[in-house]
Amino acid sequence: MKLLSLNLGRATPVDYTDQPEGVTGIDKRPVSGPVAVSAPGVKGTGGSGLAGDAVCDLRHHGGDHQAVYAYAREDLDAWAARLERPLPSGAFGENLTTEGVDVSGAKIGERWRVGPDLLLEVTSGRIPCRTFQGHLGERGWVKRFTQEGAPGAYLRVLEPGEIRAGDAVEVVHRPDHEVTVAFQFRAVTTSRELLPRLLAAGDALHPEARRSAREYVEKYGS
Repeated sequence: MKLLSLNLGRATPVDYTDQPEGVTGIDKRPVSGPVAVSAPGVKGTGGSGLAGDAVCDLRHHGGDHQAVYAYAREDLDAWAARLERPLPSGAFGENLTTEGVDVSGAKIGERWRVGPDLLLEVTSGRIPCRTFQGHLGERGWVKRFTQEGAPGAYLRVLEPGEIRAGDAVEVVHRPDHEVTVAFQFRAVTTSRELLPRLLAAGDALHPEARRSAREYVEKYGS
């Protein structure tokens, strides 16, 4: 398992985002590194966890629980075949393009050592948005991506460090519960009856997903 590509974005003006300044950093491009990775701060003020990476819409992106976004090269290749177009690493706006890692099958609270120092913890799946659809230029992309159910993973930084393309990725902790990234994604999108089961992931779960689960339980029971 390894970090196949390390990808950073810069703020770029586009006509497909509702971000007030009309810019986005979703177009990530590979860099060799090293890149310092650290906790960026709370959502709304903190952006990307990667130095030099732009997160422009702080309403919905960035912050400690979405400090790093990872997507599997294997899933990119599957999409490239379906869409009949090349998808270079970084095409989905991911910071880490992995090889040999079941990213959407990772469990909430799973911990990854990337390189010698960086320790990350899986918090949630990525929710597709209008900017993602505009960036790819695929009609109906939000619905199609949601139905596929392979969202890739957001991670928070437990121990900062520098990383480079080619670094090893090691799963150093895998929790004993059923809540994978794909399961969490289904629960907050297409199968909300699963929401109560997200609470088994505990404090590692993204606070917004945990709040949705608790509100569902209060309204409908477990």
